[in-house]
Amino acid sequence: MLRPGPLNLITDVPGLQVGQATDAAVRTGVTALLCPGGWAAAADVRGGGPATREIDVLGLENLVGRTHAVCLSGGSVFGLAAADGVTAVLSARGEGLAVTPGAPAVPIVSAACLYDLGRGGDADWGLSPPYRRLGEIAATAAQPGVFDLGAVGAGRGARAGSRPGGIGSASLQLSLDLVVGALAAVNTVGSVYAADGRSFYAHPFEIDGEFGGVAPTPGAGPEDPFPVLSRMGGGVDLQPGAATTLCVIAVSADLSAAECKRVAMMAQDGLARAIRPAHTPFDGDIVLCVARGPALAVAPDRARQVARIGAAAADTLARAIARGVHAAAQPG
Repeated sequence: MLRPGPLNLITDVPGLQVGQATDAAVRTGVTALLCPGGWAAAADVRGGGPATREIDVLGLENLVGRTHAVCLSGGSVFGLAAADGVTAVLSARGEGLAVTPGAPAVPIVSAACLYDLGRGGDADWGLSPPYRRLGEIAATAAQPGVFDLGAVGAGRGARAGSRPGGIGSASLQLSLDLVVGALAAVNTVGSVYAADGRSFYAHPFEIDGEFGGVAPTPGAGPEDPFPVLSRMGGGVDLQPGAATTLCVIAVSADLSAAECKRVAMMAQDGLARAIRPAHTPFDGDIVLCVARGPALAVAPDRARQVARIGAAAADTLARAIARGVHAAAQPG
C-alpha cells in the first residue's frame, strides 16, 4: 500500500524549499517554493481568470523550460510584485541564468496570484503594496522540511466557497527514490464539502484521517452541479478573477519539460476530485509541475512511469486541497 512521505508535504521531494510570509493587517501573504539550480518545469492553466508571471517562458516551444522558484501570492495583480522580491533574493545569491559575464544572475521565478482583496484586510497601501517585501521574506525564510498549512502565506485571506481556504500540501511515496508532492493555495468559487457540510469531496483519497476522517453521509443522493450557490443563496463573490486554486506538483525524477506538462495536465483532475465545480470562468486555476531527481526508465517504460506519476499527482493534489481547507478551519 502506498504511503505519504515522512512529512506528508511537498518538501518530501528532496531539494525543494518552502518559505512563507503573512501580513496579518492586510490579511494576505506569499508562499515561495525554491528549486535550487533550476528544475524542469511546465504549467497548465484551466481557470478563466488567471493572474500569472513567467509562465510563457515555460512553454515547450520556448527556450528555458525550467524555473528557479515558484511564487504564489494573494493580492490579485498587486501580488505579482511578490515575484520581484523572490527574484532579488535569488539573484543576490547568484541563483539564476548566467547570461553575460559580470552581470547579475537572472532567476526564472514563475508566479501566480489569487484574489483576496476586500476580505477585512487593510489595503490602504497607496503606492506601496506589501507584496515585494513579502516575497523577499518568504524567499529568505525558505528551507526544506516542515511548514505551516491553513490560513498562512498565500492562503491567509483565501476562501473555499463559503468557508475559509488556505495552504494545503500532501505527498505520496511511489518507490524508494520516487516521491510526488503537491501544494495548493485554495481560494475557490466551488465547494470542497459534500452536501452534508462535513465531509470532503476528496474523502475517497484520504490517508490516515489527514483531513478529519469524516465519511460522507450514506444515501445523500445527487447534488446540484454548483453546490455553493444552491446552499448559500448566492453568498459567494462571483466576479471574474475573484477566486483561484494555485497548485504546484513536485516530482523527484528527471522529467523533461514536456513530461512536466503532461503531469500538470493530469494533475488538474485532482481539482475536479476535490472541488465542485472547478475551472469556472471566475477561477484562475493553474497547476505548475517542477521536477528534479534520478533518471526514470527509458521508453516505453518511461511513458508508463510518467502516466503513473501523473495519476499520483492528481490524487495527491486532491488531498492537498482538502488538507488546506481542513487546516484553515482548525482553532488557532
